[in-house]
Amino acid sequence: MTLSELINLKYVVALVLYSGLGILILLISFWIIEKLTPENLWKEILEKRNMALALMASAYMIALAIIIASAIHG
Repeated sequence: MTLSELINLKYVVALVLYSGLGILILLISFWIIEKLTPENLWKEILEKRNMALALMASAYMIALAIIIASAIHG
């Protein structure tokens, strides 16, 4: 078995496109949440070391990533 038989190019392209699409949707949705909240989330997390807000943001990103992955996977 050769390497070209093991790695099908269309699957690699699909992987890159869907990964990029998922990351783009995740970043856009986080930017929307950033604009809707009264405080600057990044400033609160990085400068003021707000661990509760950091935990909330990470849980949001994980939950949204699961939703995006299941939507892409079908």
